[in-house]
Amino acid sequence: MAFKKYAAEHEEAKVDMTPMLDIIFIMLIFFIVTTSFVKPMGIDYDKPESAQKSRAKGDNVLITVSKTGLITMEGRQVDMERVTANIERKLAETPGAAVLIQADGETLHGTVVGVMDKVKAAGVRKISVTQTDE
Repeated sequence: MAFKKYAAEHEEAKVDMTPMLDIIFIMLIFFIVTTSFVKPMGIDYDKPESAQKSRAKGDNVLITVSKTGLITMEGRQVDMERVTANIERKLAETPGAAVLIQADGETLHGTVVGVMDKVKAAGVRKISVTQTDE
């Protein structure tokens, strides 16, 4: 007796994806419908401008003191007695300017302190002191 071979031997097992796609589309519709598109409540306001304007490079004053005691301000030589007057002139042009005192490593301490005193007498509140090794 001969057994009939099944045609299923050559067919591969397949999974029907239609129900899974239906579920995905139903979930997508659910999330779209339940999402709220409400504009958040709040107060519109204008931000005030900063009281301090950003300083340009020209707003700061550079004073250099060489190891021989030579004081240079903005590229020109200045006497110790003229430092206060020059700083006051610069403050009149740009109020709130900062002063950078750049002293050589071998400069006498008294000279640097003297320059700092003259700058403070002019009314500058922001003073920085750095040391250079030339």
